Amino acid sequence: MPCTPLLLIVEAPSLITVLGLDIGGANTKAALLTTEKTKITTFKTASAYFPVWKNPQALPEVLINLKKQLGANQIDALGLTLTAELSDVYQTKREGVHHILSCVKAAFSDVPIFVLTTNVELLPIETAEKNPLCVAAANWAATGWLMTQYLKDSLIVDVGSTSTSIIPIINRQVAARGKTDLDKLIYGELVYTGSLRTNIATIVRSIPTKNGVASVSSELFALSGDVHLVLKNISTNDYTSETADGRGKTLTEAYTRLARVICADTDMLTTQEITDMAKYIHEQQINQIAEGIAKTYTYLKTHTTDRVPVVVTGLGKNFLANKAAEKIGIDTIVDLDTLLPKGVALATPATGVAWMTTAKLTGKTSFKLITP
Repeated sequence: MPCTPLLLIVEAPSLITVLGLDIGGANTKAALLTTEKTKITTFKTASAYFPVWKNPQALPEVLINLKKQLGANQIDALGLTLTAELSDVYQTKREGVHHILSCVKAAFSDVPIFVLTTNVELLPIETAEKNPLCVAAANWAATGWLMTQYLKDSLIVDVGSTSTSIIPIINRQVAARGKTDLDKLIYGELVYTGSLRTNIATIVRSIPTKNGVASVSSELFALSGDVHLVLKNISTNDYTSETADGRGKTLTEAYTRLARVICADTDMLTTQEITDMAKYIHEQQINQIAEGIAKTYTYLKTHTTDRVPVVVTGLGKNFLANKAAEKIGIDTIVDLDTLLPKGVALATPATGVAWMTTAKLTGKTSFKLITP
């Protein structure tokens, strides 16, 4: 991921370097902030595709490599948020949180570590270890907190590679009704569909084709990344996760995988027919996200009469989040890239938790960005 320099107004007494980590089940993202006197002179982000279920013991090495990639020779504090505890490599979330925290401590044994809670608070890692469920799946809180620094009321739609977080902000406070993943699924604040890793069979049950409607196979034949590659919503470089069949990420290979969703192949379906399939799947994925937005937006509007913008972020911000907001008639849609320099959108929770940790160290809660 490209690095983007930023300047941040604070009243820091001396040089402070903070690393923010967002440890997901498939992707781990990092954001580095260096503050000197009244400015953050360096801001960088990086990402690593790391399916934790394949080799959870390798997590410390991944974290150390991200630190090296960012050139963070020495840091003063670490801000952490995590969602990888949901991985089925762990029997329970409690077990997952404990393992992830132990890996972070092993990789960063010489600095203070603060862990984000679902109540939008930072706890010392020792306290987090005693309250593991309070810090499970809290990365949406980092994104929400970051937006409270810029907008009084808003609805954030963050479409990542795997899932979509929908976060209401009311009067500069994160106002999510759900704290756990389960509750967020119930309230519509979490939609388990994303830009790359979603099984097509969870988006559609049938697909119109050849003057009929074909039911889809429930096999893991193709992923949402294949749909968006075919539709040119993403590039091959954006397709960072593994493919369903372990093969490559060319258009030909994506067409082949999508054809199998309806138990066909590229001898039976033309390129145009497969592209039409992709368009239909894309539209249904938009509908899934639109349903979550509508549910949360209706709740948010009961608390304010002001116009409430939808802020879109994440890899799918343009071709999923924006389209879903338009679908339900939202008249004010804000691309995160217009609020923050380009690049932050791909690592928003890591950026948010790094920002929060900087605020904790400097005693400041309000920041103003100035682009150089």
